[in-house]
Amino acid sequence: MKQFSNGNNAIVNSKKSIVRFGPNRVWRTYQGGKVLDTIEGKPEPIDSHFPEDWIGSFVEARNPGRSDQEEGLSCVATAEGQSVLFRDFVNQDPEFFLGKSESGLNQMDAIPLVKFLDSATRLHFQAHPTVAFARERLDCNRGKTEAYVILAIREDVANPYIYAGFQRPPSRDELKKWIIEQDIESIEKCFTPIPVKPGDVFLIPGGRPHALGEGILMLEIMEASDLAVRFEFEREGFEIPEEARFMGRDIETALDVFNFEAVEDEAIDSVFRCSPKLLEEYSSGGRVEELIGYDKTPCFSIIRSIISGEIEKPITQGFIGVVTSGDGSVRIDGVDTKLGLWDRFYCPAGVGHITYLSEEGMTVVECYSG
Repeated sequence: MKQFSNGNNAIVNSKKSIVRFGPNRVWRTYQGGKVLDTIEGKPEPIDSHFPEDWIGSFVEARNPGRSDQEEGLSCVATAEGQSVLFRDFVNQDPEFFLGKSESGLNQMDAIPLVKFLDSATRLHFQAHPTVAFARERLDCNRGKTEAYVILAIREDVANPYIYAGFQRPPSRDELKKWIIEQDIESIEKCFTPIPVKPGDVFLIPGGRPHALGEGILMLEIMEASDLAVRFEFEREGFEIPEEARFMGRDIETALDVFNFEAVEDEAIDSVFRCSPKLLEEYSSGGRVEELIGYDKTPCFSIIRSIISGEIEKPITQGFIGVVTSGDGSVRIDGVDTKLGLWDRFYCPAGVGHITYLSEEGMTVVECYSG
């Protein structure tokens, strides 16, 4: 079996337990990651080209020019000490880990890509294909609709923001000209900055152009692909190679990805911002909220469990969990496993039910397949 030395070590103590994930940093074209260094306890945190941590990933990163590097795929360490790809580990018993498929489709294809993303600078302007476009034009089963759960803002950032959708859309010919000439000033004028703060949730459908502002730590949940049209070629002194700009295609194909429909300023929140929906309140302490449901996208769903005591939940579908505040534990089959801030794990469907416990308070974001 191919071995990956990405520093991602998770000990699997028994089948009926969560699977923990260690750091799985991935090279990207932009700078960031100082906050992730701090989370990992590194003595001298710095921003670098490793601003993302891919959690429970079944996706290999597409980094032209770094084909000799094996990045993106998560590994776990078995109880015997063998390092194996997480996807191979799950594939040993997919029904136990993922849950029973009602449609008969391969559920491995539906597992979302979940990331910590820590930006030191504004990201390149980009757009991602819809699943329909990916299937018809790119020979891929997944597009790249994505969601943002904003976790923290750097102290030195006064006005954190994202860009999403054209508020003042150009014509196709105008955008093509600006891309060729790299007229970023004209491109940026097409957008209105959208203010963000910790706790905000956004859904960016495939086709919508966007960019993330500087100084934001977020959880990014997306269809499991690394497909992107990057139509801004240089940021902070780094120039994106030609083969990484348009998914290996030409500019006309890239322009076909874009949704040019205007999202007026007054419609931004209704199109992109998502409000939590209370699913259940527990007398034993806590509540469960739906951040993004299948009514908004068939690609994935996101649930937030807020524990202030004890919450017992039935589990019929596996999920990737991330502790975004506080600490506590999760009980499975009578065994308690401690959870701390920023811990990430996979909970198999086959455990049947779990109990979260926290005396001081804990929040877990749960990411489910589409």
